[in-house]
Amino acid sequence: MGVLDTEVQFIKGVGEQRAKAFAKLGVETLRDLVMAFPRAYDDRTAVKTIAELQFGEMCCVSATVAAPARLSRVRKGLDITKCPVVDETARMTVTFFNQSYVGKNLIPGESYIFYGRVGGRIGAPEMQNPVMEREALPPAFTRRIVPVYRMTAGLSQRVFANAVRQGLEKCGEELPEQLPESVRKRYQLAQTRFSYENIHFPRDAESLELARRRLIFEEFFVLSCTLAFMRSRQREKSGKRVRVPDMAPFYKALPYALTGAQQRAVDDILRDLAGERPMSRLVQGDVGSGKTAVAAAAAYAVVQDGRQAAFMAPTEILAEQHYHTLTELLTPLGVRVGLLTGGLTAKRKREEQGRLKSGETQLVIGTHALLSESVEFADLGLIIADEQHRFGVQQRAALSDKGDAPHVLVMSATPIPRTLALIVYGDLDVSVINELPPGRRTVETYLVGEDKRQRLYAFVRKHVAQGRQVFMVCPAVEESEENPDGLKSVKEYAKELSEKVFPDLRVALVHGKLKPKEKNEVMASFAAGDIDILVATTVIEVGVDVPNATLMVVENADRFGLSQLHQLRGRVGRGPYQSTCVLIRAGGGEAATERLRAFCRTNDGFKIAEEDLAIRGPGDFFGSRQSGLPDMNIASFATDLDMLRSAQAAAKELLEDDPGLAKPENAPLRESVSRMLEKNRGTLN
Repeated sequence: MGVLDTEVQFIKGVGEQRAKAFAKLGVETLRDLVMAFPRAYDDRTAVKTIAELQFGEMCCVSATVAAPARLSRVRKGLDITKCPVVDETARMTVTFFNQSYVGKNLIPGESYIFYGRVGGRIGAPEMQNPVMEREALPPAFTRRIVPVYRMTAGLSQRVFANAVRQGLEKCGEELPEQLPESVRKRYQLAQTRFSYENIHFPRDAESLELARRRLIFEEFFVLSCTLAFMRSRQREKSGKRVRVPDMAPFYKALPYALTGAQQRAVDDILRDLAGERPMSRLVQGDVGSGKTAVAAAAAYAVVQDGRQAAFMAPTEILAEQHYHTLTELLTPLGVRVGLLTGGLTAKRKREEQGRLKSGETQLVIGTHALLSESVEFADLGLIIADEQHRFGVQQRAALSDKGDAPHVLVMSATPIPRTLALIVYGDLDVSVINELPPGRRTVETYLVGEDKRQRLYAFVRKHVAQGRQVFMVCPAVEESEENPDGLKSVKEYAKELSEKVFPDLRVALVHGKLKPKEKNEVMASFAAGDIDILVATTVIEVGVDVPNATLMVVENADRFGLSQLHQLRGRVGRGPYQSTCVLIRAGGGEAATERLRAFCRTNDGFKIAEEDLAIRGPGDFFGSRQSGLPDMNIASFATDLDMLRSAQAAAKELLEDDPGLAKPENAPLRESVSRMLEKNRGTLN
């Protein structure tokens, strides 16, 4: 075991109890400690005279202790230490609460650096509980850029920084150089030890930037190599080739001709299916771009070759919707389609499982119920996962294990910037459907303030009077302590709309805290036209297809990411009627308003995704651990894309030269790749 694997409790100043606190932050070894990079920095480099101090500012001041410190015990549990300090310009008081030991450390005639917030009154400045260091000693927490770490109970910034300092002294020579010298020089990157020392304790702003640049590049470089390893491993798998049938009957059965983008995606899939290795492809298309038809083509091809296909949807109602659509399309072509969801009776589940095991069902549409141990296939040849980001990687793998290296097709209606898609879906080839089918209308989008609410309600009535239906979305389920910002509560909102605003209309409520059965019943009623206005949270972001819904109203729109708003907007405009999306702005400032105005100007999901990535980062596209993104220590997918591209290019070049990282100089990189694979097992795509 190397020095870097030393348990953190053995580092000077930590011990067993503090080690438990460090563990809460994911810091268990010396390696974890030195890689726990600061979340921010305090610039304490400027040192002022007492006369230059401004009330309320945080700053350093150099001063000499003018007289011994005085300790006063005010009451039980409160003592105050006051000490006068001076420089050549003025006098100041430093005050410490419940730190009686400080008085012994303040020696009259000695000079100190004090860092804190300036208070007191005119002519009598004061600092309370300042950080202090003797001026004669090397600067540690004053006169320099000071790291600010993530904290938890039982630790302090000083304890954390001191532990890191001790750790770096102990392992400085052991820090591995993971970048080949040729890469480091070409991209003008700092050396390892310099980078780690200056990311934690920068000499100056320039050294900090050099360290950040090196470590961001390195993190992306290791990630790129890791994903490339996974990709090559995937390519090494052998799968059963599909004898691609004549697709003419399928194309003829479609109610419309495929767009050029759909056809290109189908061609990509058919080429993959006929290949020697199992397909791993992402079909990425905007809301309404026709991904289901592409998936149907893949299923048809596999079934015609005598194998089975499984189509996994994230919700029961979406599974049922796909079941009806695909049954109508594929049954006339001789494909036997089945449905398997948690909501079926035990008898129907057993019957469907029997048909799957015997091979009678050729295409099954289902939810997580497909993952059940009791579900067996005769010959599973293709897995289709709809709304990929709703499924964990382990779930996809669990379904794959039910077949012999089946082909995998995943679909996402969340437009993802291509650079991010190549990282997130590291083992997948990507097809993009960037055209909408003919006749699909653009949804008109407007941003309004609270002053237009009555006009908005009249607009809602107009749509309902025309026989159409309306979605009204809120960000919060209910008012609570977790909702301190005055966000509209969907429960209160639904009550107000049904009792006061639209008492004559059919108003219903759906949110994520409802039981699945209740949620499905409400959505089914809305789809059947039995509800005029559906008040909802973002649970309807991925939901039932309701061509009759023509108006989407989003309350507190500034609280949503642009990509999420785009998904919500995609719930309308799915039929032959002109549809509208109205965003209600409740605050957020000018920047938020401009962001929403930009959203109103485009229906292009990919443009919106690029904008959202820059503003909010990748978390808006994916759930936290569903994303397939590992936790990054310093690099950001949102702000460091140029560095990501450079690191990807460097990794590709290195792996072309040394595919297995077998060369001795690449041993540290190979260890890091293995460590990342192990740490993110089941979460990296």
